[in-house]
Formats: sequence, structure tokens, C-alpha cells
Amino acid sequence: MTESKGPDNQDGTAVPGKKKRGSRIRRLRPYAFGVVAMAVVFGISAVIGAHVRAGKDDKVSAPAGEVGPAIVPTGTAGPTDSPTPTVSGGGNLNMPVRPSVPVTVTIYEDLRSPVSKAFAAEYQPVLNQLLTTGQMQIHYRLVTASDQKYGGDGSLLAANAAACAQDQGRFTQFVDQVFKHQPDPQDDSLAKVSVLKKLAVKAHKIPMGKFDPCLEQKDHLGWAKKSQADYAASGFGDVPVVQINDTTLKDVTSTLTPQKLHSMVLAEARRVIAIQLKPTASPSASPSASPSASPSASPSDTSTTSG
Repeated sequence: MTESKGPDNQDGTAVPGKKKRGSRIRRLRPYAFGVVAMAVVFGISAVIGAHVRAGKDDKVSAPAGEVGPAIVPTGTAGPTDSPTPTVSGGGNLNMPVRPSVPVTVTIYEDLRSPVSKAFAAEYQPVLNQLLTTGQMQIHYRLVTASDQKYGGDGSLLAANAAACAQDQGRFTQFVDQVFKHQPDPQDDSLAKVSVLKKLAVKAHKIPMGKFDPCLEQKDHLGWAKKSQADYAASGFGDVPVVQINDTTLKDVTSTLTPQKLHSMVLAEARRVIAIQLKPTASPSASPSASPSASPSASPSDTSTTSG
């Protein structure tokens, strides 16, 4: 007689020693559903994460403490002129090193550029000396033209990292380490996250738990791109470029010296202080008084908005 292929005897009892077909599949089915569900969740998370990271490439997220261009009193120190603040440049793209004082020296630099590195080494002593006078502050503007010149994006990613260091109040310390360990410009190693993290460690006192996510997620990449775009539109040419309030000095490697910079800053400080000390028009002045006697405009009248 042919053996029955059914799972049970006719009375419904199981055949001894015979395994029920499908029981293993039934036991594994919940786990299979779980694996599929986890794969879907992780896949969606990856897509969302990629979308968020891509969005940060263009979003202008400024680092902590960034400021707009210097508001510079214009006019002469004569008795009849009234100071009129003007704004040089546009966008909140500067990194301030001192609180507001009569003279703002703005230095445009490229962290991948050997020329910017050489300028920093030559001029840092006189800049430090001028800072101690209390008459000058420094704004740094990071540009990334060397990426276009040499290829890669090391300058752009180093600028993003410097902005992340600025969030922790360690901008100058980080930039010092970048220049100290700056690779050959043909070498795009500044584009490596591992290299930038090591430089942050060398800068000391940068909380890596806060710095690393900012660096890895490129929080300030859009801000760095805007800084370069604004600089390219200015027509200033190759870095370094120096501004003393609203006076722009180009080709500084051939036209400027540390001694000349020192003299120009002190002369501008004297000019601005003289303008600020001039008396404004009397409150009882008649409406027909000339416009030159009107009170000076407030900084908010000419301020720029954040990019």
C-alpha cells in the first residue's frame, strides 16, 4: 500500500517522527518581516540624510559671531563736515577678532594659498602690535580661488572647517595650524576630513564633540561658497587683499610693507576719531539748516543683511 503523503493520520494525529512541512517558515516569517522593515527604514534614512547633506551645500549657515563689513565714517575732520557712515562690501561674511574700534582691517585669504600663508607670517607681528593699541580690529574673509586653480576642493572644505572652529571661538588658532601644516597647493589633502580633524586637535581647546558633526555635515559649506562668490564678483584679483576701512589695497605683495600698513592704520584711526569727535548740529537748529549739519546716520541705516 502506498504511504499517505498527508501530514497526519486519518484520525488527525501526527505521524511519529515526521516533521510538519512549513513549520520552519512559519517560525521565521516574523523575523523576515522585521528584516524587511528595517531595510526600508534604513533606506529611507539614507535618502533623507543624503538630501539634507546636499541641501547644506547651498544653504548659507553663517558661523557664530560673523559680522558684516565695517561701517566707516566718511568726510573730513573739518569743522563743517558731519560724519556719514558708509558700508564697504556686502553680506555677513567676516570673522571679527576685536570689538568695534575706529579702524577695521579686512584681510582676504585663501587657506590653500602659499601666498596667503607667506602674508600671514610676514604681517602677523605688526597686526598683533596694532591690535594692542585698541584702535584696530581685524576681519578675516575666506576665499577659495585656489581650488579652481589647482583642482579639488581643499580650500573650500578648509574654509568650512575654519567656520566650524569659529563656532567654538577658535578661528585664529585653527587657521594658524592650517598655515603651519599647509600642504603643497597641488596636494588636495585639506579636503580630507581626517586631516582637518587633526588640525583641530592641534589647535587645542576645540570641543571635538561639537566640531566633528559640523565638519562632517558641512554645516558652513554654503556660507564658504557665498564668500568666494562675493569675492569673485568684487574684481579684487588674487589674494591676499587688504582693506583699511573702505580703502582697498590690491597687489599687496608688491605695494605694501608691514611698516606702511602700520602707518596707514594709525593715520586712518586719527581721521576717524577726529570725525567722531566733531560736534553735531544743535537741537535748536532751524529746519532750513544745511544737510551737512544734520546728525550722523545711524549704522542701521546702511547695514547689510545676512546672506
